[in-house]
Amino acid sequence: MWFLFMTLLGASVQAQDLAIVGATVVPVSSDPIEAGIVWIDDGKIRAVGAGVELPEGIPVIDGSGLFLLPGFIDVHSHMGVYSWPGAQAHGDGNEATEPLTPAVWAGDSFRVADPALSLARAGGVTTIQVLPGSANLVGGQSLVVKLRHGRTLDSMRFEEAPRGIKMACGENPKRVHSDEERGPSTRMGNVAALRAGFQSALDYREARSGHKEPPPMDRDLEVLLDVLDGEIRVNVHCYRHDDIEAIFRVMDDFGVKVVAFHHALEAYKVRDLIAEHGTGIATWPDWW
Repeated sequence: MWFLFMTLLGASVQAQDLAIVGATVVPVSSDPIEAGIVWIDDGKIRAVGAGVELPEGIPVIDGSGLFLLPGFIDVHSHMGVYSWPGAQAHGDGNEATEPLTPAVWAGDSFRVADPALSLARAGGVTTIQVLPGSANLVGGQSLVVKLRHGRTLDSMRFEEAPRGIKMACGENPKRVHSDEERGPSTRMGNVAALRAGFQSALDYREARSGHKEPPPMDRDLEVLLDVLDGEIRVNVHCYRHDDIEAIFRVMDDFGVKVVAFHHALEAYKVRDLIAEHGTGIATWPDWW
């Protein structure tokens, strides 16, 4: 979906068939197109270029003097799970009761009436990945939604989106869980607890498949097995370079790929290690 900055010249963005002409079109992977044309047919982009032939009678929006950009995708959002206004009643993004809570899903906290969603849409954001917070080593599964108007979660979900999970390391988990009997209260405790969680999932799988009286189903361990099997994409909240290296040590031992480190302010210190693993970075545009 494309987003024309300013007000889209007052035209309805809900139209199924239209063309935007005359704007400077800025594609994702090529040079800007001066006086470009974007043809939308049946709600989908049919053609983009400088000399696109349009069918007769199609509604045309004059974008002269404006810029036309692809809609933004926010891969790290807490909208909907920390709904406006900021109040205890709306603080549903962190299940900070245990260091590992993989079975929880951001969709079960998502508030479609969050006013932040409309503001983000007005700014050109078309898709968001809603992540549980960073209190836990494994905070829970993510939700991907399209920022279309909707009264229900099902009307906004991006059904084709892959499953994702939020993990965290370093200062957040050790701070949140430091007062608990088993912690973790240190970085080495973080790593040990994460290893123990993955090993418990493997032991659980063996017990479920190789015994006459298998243990009852454990939803947390089932999700961790999906992570180990590569069925869930791993996103890790991580700031320091030593935390990044430690996460790779754990993940390499268990054969898990980290799709992206989020925040990752010291990623530049281990950029070669990150590149070797084919891992992405999701950071703030004004912090790094």
